[in-house]
Amino acid sequence: MEFDVPLFSRGFVRRRAISLATSLSVMATSFALAQDPKHGSEARRTTGADEQQFLFEIDLAMSNMNRSMLTTPTDDIDRDFVNVMVPHHQGAIDLARAEIKYGRNDALRQLAKRMVSEQEEEISSLSHALPAVVSLAPSTGAEIASHAPK
Repeated sequence: MEFDVPLFSRGFVRRRAISLATSLSVMATSFALAQDPKHGSEARRTTGADEQQFLFEIDLAMSNMNRSMLTTPTDDIDRDFVNVMVPHHQGAIDLARAEIKYGRNDALRQLAKRMVSEQEEEISSLSHALPAVVSLAPSTGAEIASHAPK
């Protein structure tokens, strides 16, 4: 007797392939930028250690975001949307915080500060949008039960 059952769904494989490609792209870019000390504006006065730490933090933020966005479908489109969007906005917050910490351009640092507040508001709005949400999918590591309306 022979069974023709796929091990993984097409959507599962596609999401994992996109995540892997994104992570590899970010990693390759980080390494390329780290190897070229003249990349970017010459007016920027960062040390090599600052640049390395910045690249590490943005790479980590992107990897965490991509991993957290790969949630298991819940058969609830709205919940799945929240489960993907919360880590997406958290990733933007983490990237903006790296700019605030290491950036030298005051206008960009101010923009990054505004982005943090706006993204935190978006996360709060998403968290409150679904009634009786106990928690996000375990892969996001975030709990929003405390934000649920009573």
